Amino acid sequence: MSVTERRNAKEEFTVWESPGKGGLLHEGKPVVPPEEWEFVPSGDPGLTRRLKAAGPCWIQVHKRRNRIEAVGLWTASESVKRIRAELETERADPAYQRKQSAARRIREREQMEYEQEFRQAVLRFLAFHPRWSSLAEKLADAVTAHAVPVGSGTVARTKRIPLEQRAEAAVIAWMRHQTTAYDNMSIPRVKGRRREVRRHLAEGSRKVLAAYRSGAAVDAHSPLGEFFS
Repeated sequence: MSVTERRNAKEEFTVWESPGKGGLLHEGKPVVPPEEWEFVPSGDPGLTRRLKAAGPCWIQVHKRRNRIEAVGLWTASESVKRIRAELETERADPAYQRKQSAARRIREREQMEYEQEFRQAVLRFLAFHPRWSSLAEKLADAVTAHAVPVGSGTVARTKRIPLEQRAEAAVIAWMRHQTTAYDNMSIPRVKGRRREVRRHLAEGSRKVLAAYRSGAAVDAHSPLGEFFS
């Protein structure tokens, strides 16, 4: 990709950091940003949106866990300087501060409501016998605290599946990490092997949950009993 082609490009490009080399790759080929461009780290959504709208840019990404995550963008230094100055002026305005405070209160209220809604969905999925209701409450608290924080990247934050499925997946994921040896397992790098291990562990976790649903006596040394003892 020539410098001229890059300057005339109107679309966004996705670039990856070249492993061990410090360069950038686009569609597997090395690319170099124009000299008048600079890198702007992620973290300021308002700035990022305006820079994307201002002209050509490259979105730099990396793989985090099982998803692709943007770490920043490359674009013209002149645009960065101008838009940052505009944002500083706008954000210094008292009216802007009031608007941001109101928006923050709305987000906090929505987050609190979602936490409560998600916790109830977890309890419905657990459906423990009344004799184990105290344990169900503790487990629901633990799963919710882990899964619902903004930016956690867990299944609880997605809207692609119904709430009930999110709750079920979050419980199974929590149990995989907290009540099994999964995090310390040495799993061969064979396609499908990790998924197979996770499926096997999920079956074991579901058997544990079934015991608490039945109302039968459960060994104090069961995975959940030991964790919450």
